[in-house]
Amino acid sequence: MNRLSLLNLAGRRHFDDLSEQEILALAIGSEEEDGQIYRAYAARLRADSPHSAALFEEMAAAEDDHRHRLIERYKRRFGDFIIPIRREHIAGYYSRKPVWLMQNLGLDRVREEAAAMERQARDFYIAAARRISDADTRALLGDLAAAESAHERRTEVLTEEHLDASARDDEDALAHRQFVLTWVQPGLAGLMDGSVSTLAPIFATAFATQNPWTTFLVGLSASLGAGISMGFTEAAHDDGKISGRGSPLKRGLASGVMTALGGLGHALPYLIPNFWLATGIAFAVVFVELWAIVWIQNRYMDTPFLRAAVQIVLGGSLVLATGILIGGA
Repeated sequence: MNRLSLLNLAGRRHFDDLSEQEILALAIGSEEEDGQIYRAYAARLRADSPHSAALFEEMAAAEDDHRHRLIERYKRRFGDFIIPIRREHIAGYYSRKPVWLMQNLGLDRVREEAAAMERQARDFYIAAARRISDADTRALLGDLAAAESAHERRTEVLTEEHLDASARDDEDALAHRQFVLTWVQPGLAGLMDGSVSTLAPIFATAFATQNPWTTFLVGLSASLGAGISMGFTEAAHDDGKISGRGSPLKRGLASGVMTALGGLGHALPYLIPNFWLATGIAFAVVFVELWAIVWIQNRYMDTPFLRAAVQIVLGGSLVLATGILIGGA
């Protein structure tokens, strides 16, 4: 642990050292933050998943009710000034993930995160109630612990109210479509370009020189160059606002990385000094790459397997043969 981390921990309080006033203030801040998180989920989902957005609005309203009850209790006990204490001020206390980290998660994963939030809140209220001697405050915290325990079932009820089978299927289909448009499609285009377009220069170099190291350098430069080019092209040609294909940064990253990997797959074997052994392994890698492309097309793009196989394997074989013929000339 570095010095900065030690200093941060040194400035934090331990939960067992908190007073009743501090525990109530912490609970108020936690409920406020959870309500804001649920509203952020709702805002992000509203355009494409209005039913799930309504679900999180309901959950935010429930957190607001808890916060109001805690504030009323705090005011009766300690007055109007609420101590500004937050989760990050307590050593070992659970923390929430920043909302922006949830932007890439699917609907089911967001719902799972919400359920985890409710369980953490329940455990907090159970632990807090044990440390409080005031009967009314302890009763309130116990009631809130029970409410959080019931929230898992409440979430199921709200899901049934807002997400019937048809609505959930529609939202899941939209989420899948967005995943395909943002990650799979550009990644597949990159893998196809990297795997197929680099076959000719790599194998032409291999059979022309029969020098594994030279072949590897050509393959490395071709793969990385193609990856950079494809990544920037994908990111620059469509900002995703009209097409709905998602973040250009994500698409550029998917395309660029997969392009580079597609070429490096059959370039890396040439790190082996033995030319024929390296070439044999490179052939095997090409075979795996081409069939991986066929599988992805069939799995995510709904391309008939036979058609994808003919297009990719035949096309790749022709490019490979071209490189071999040119290199051996």
